[in-house]
Amino acid sequence: MVSILPYWHNHGSTKNQHASKLLLSSLYLISSSTGPLYPDERVAEIAHATYLHKGSSLSVKQPSDVIRSPDGSFSFGLYNLSSTAFTLSIWFTNAADRTIAWTANRDRPVHGSGSKVTLKDGSMVLKDYDGTVVWEVRIRSAKVDRVELMDTGNLVMVDQGGNILWQSFNHPTNTLLPGQPLTATTKLVSTNPLHQSSYYTLGFDERYILSLSYDGLDISNLYWPNPDQNSWSNKRILYNSSRRGVLDKLGQFEASDNTSFVASDWGLEIKRRLTLDHDGNLRLYSLNEPDGSWYISWMAFSQLCDIHGLCGWNGICVYTRAAACTCPRGYVVVDPNDWSKGCKPQFKITCGKGVQQMGFVSIPWTDFWGSDTDFVMSASLDTCRELCLESCSCVAFVYKFHPHPHGCYLKSGLFNGKTTPGYPGVAYIKVPESFQSHSQANASDFAHGHVCNASRTHTFHYAASRGDEKGTTWYYFYSFLAAFFLVELCFIAVGWWFMTRKQSARLAIWAAEDEEGFRVVADHFRSFTYKELQKATNNFMDELGRGRHGTVYKGILQDNRVVAVKRLIDMTGGEAEFETEVSVIGRIYHMNLVRVMGVCSEGTHRLLVYEFVENGSLAMFLFGSKGLLLQWPQRYKIAVGVAKGLAYLHHECMDWIIHCDVKPENILVDEEFEPKISDFGFAKLLQRDASDSDMSKVRGTRGYMAPEWVSSAPVTAKVDVYSFGVVLLELVMGLRVFELPTNGSGDAESALKQLLSTIGENMKTSDGNWIDDLVDPRLNGDFVRSEVLLMLEVAALCLEHDKNQRPSMSNVLQKFLCR
Repeated sequence: MVSILPYWHNHGSTKNQHASKLLLSSLYLISSSTGPLYPDERVAEIAHATYLHKGSSLSVKQPSDVIRSPDGSFSFGLYNLSSTAFTLSIWFTNAADRTIAWTANRDRPVHGSGSKVTLKDGSMVLKDYDGTVVWEVRIRSAKVDRVELMDTGNLVMVDQGGNILWQSFNHPTNTLLPGQPLTATTKLVSTNPLHQSSYYTLGFDERYILSLSYDGLDISNLYWPNPDQNSWSNKRILYNSSRRGVLDKLGQFEASDNTSFVASDWGLEIKRRLTLDHDGNLRLYSLNEPDGSWYISWMAFSQLCDIHGLCGWNGICVYTRAAACTCPRGYVVVDPNDWSKGCKPQFKITCGKGVQQMGFVSIPWTDFWGSDTDFVMSASLDTCRELCLESCSCVAFVYKFHPHPHGCYLKSGLFNGKTTPGYPGVAYIKVPESFQSHSQANASDFAHGHVCNASRTHTFHYAASRGDEKGTTWYYFYSFLAAFFLVELCFIAVGWWFMTRKQSARLAIWAAEDEEGFRVVADHFRSFTYKELQKATNNFMDELGRGRHGTVYKGILQDNRVVAVKRLIDMTGGEAEFETEVSVIGRIYHMNLVRVMGVCSEGTHRLLVYEFVENGSLAMFLFGSKGLLLQWPQRYKIAVGVAKGLAYLHHECMDWIIHCDVKPENILVDEEFEPKISDFGFAKLLQRDASDSDMSKVRGTRGYMAPEWVSSAPVTAKVDVYSFGVVLLELVMGLRVFELPTNGSGDAESALKQLLSTIGENMKTSDGNWIDDLVDPRLNGDFVRSEVLLMLEVAALCLEHDKNQRPSMSNVLQKFLCR
């Protein structure tokens, strides 16, 4: 039996291995026009290769290193997500955007320089630039001869007899191709805009029903087929004999639970894909061959607000021109780049006597699906208010006016919020009374009016259908009734027009009044004029600090937001090039990174607009005159936060970024003492030798530079790891590392080596009293010994002279999180 073991892992570097195989690889991949090098070996012609032979490799260095299906429809190789991040993928060759159909390593991209995939005895291996195995398919008890890409888009590993040993069709990502089955053991998982796995899945549930589900970090629920209906209403068959679904070449999808749909352009000769998109909607796409564009031929949801989790916790999906997310009053968006993270409250809900008074903000036509703690039928609106105020777990309630009788739904959480014009209910969000300062229209009055109009219309139809008696009395009665009905109809028409107009105006106001609402998604990073920033900074009068990249000033924008404006120096390139580079930084969002809000590039002026971080830099606390002593919990929190930020820059964001200047001056601290790394991304903007792609000419700050700086060796992310180790020591000791007492041993570098040697020796002993002499004496012994030991251990690993011996920032972070 053949054992197939695909797996992800991160183990040590294996540099310069299999040199002979790599040499053979380059020989195998020569164009077949030259003829085979050996009579018994087949040679793949890379320009039109349909397979990867055993011993061959694909890399980023050679753009021609791809294999294609025989008809040229699909390509396989290292796909560039950005200038530095690559995935091993299959894509549509003729699509204008080279749409990805399958990816091996979408949650762990590799770096372009030196990364490659190799087919060798029994396995296909993808390695990162430093030799780390990122993805591997290992096949035991069988001899792999080649990897082929079929016309169907299926990547297969076969033996010399052509028997399939492994195939990509059995491991779908977010896309299903015609002929590719969806089974009990497979599912589609959506990707976020950064091409990483997200929260939406398509697969068979425990009832054998093909379902769309939202699988978040703290909540999971099904949203297709309609969760409010039973299986028969949804036309699905429970517990059928199998779990299987297939899209055929004609554009028809059939599944074992009776799920069925057909493309609007049903027919042959059309390239299709069924994709679970990042917004949670399942769409069937067809390729327009002439221009390479895609058009939708079927989709599960025409109304996006019906998709669960679209706007995250506390978010509300509304329809303006299109579906949009917004936050209720008193809430702000967590991440403008990712609305699935929802909104967070700017307050804490309190209950009981002697605390702040709570009230409610009303949002008409709005409901939140699920999280009901109680339902009270026929309760008055005032009763519902009191019930929610008395319950500490109640964060809101939804009051429905129709159908009769009225209903009160108490909510313990706000999820799947949706505003639908005409919905017969109002959501009341519990907030402190201070958040009710802005006047709002009485939503309940509108809802009552809507119900009364409907009631009267129903009553009129009932009266008009009754009497069929003849006579003068009834003639006059019906004449009067008809006239009255026409007048009432006019009133209803006018009222309907007025309310529709009022509804549109309110929706427009909601979309515009919330600064952290949906419009921030399109405007979270913007271009400023020089005059705007000159005015905001009062002609650059309030200086916050100076650094090697420029001077920082405090500013206040027109909307009263406080910002930090940095005037840059030594920036290269024209305005367009500069803004393009900075826009990459502007797309990065992490709680431990200073957010870049905008840029100014006019003539010689180069400025960046940052969020304002209240407490200034870590250096001011550790070495300056801030007047506040950082207690140990704050120091440890800062260490973990900086590790998270650097790990994000190195491993998670779309364009991998090496900071190149990690030091306390570039670590800011907010009011909660949460660290935020600043000045990331400047290495790409500074003047340097254009031919030096490894940035070996860039220099850091004395005392924080890794040894490879001195030798001008190529710079990798390990320079940041070294600098982080220095920062850890400074957090523990409360003094600069390059100011360590030399005790006559020479320079500070020698003192650091001696310190690291002492730490290493003492780590081997069971007695931990030696750390008392290292920890900042200003703490007076008030620290957690286990945390100090962990920070010293990590620092020693980060400060290894050989960069290959240092851990990656992801491994560093793992040490902190798993202690």
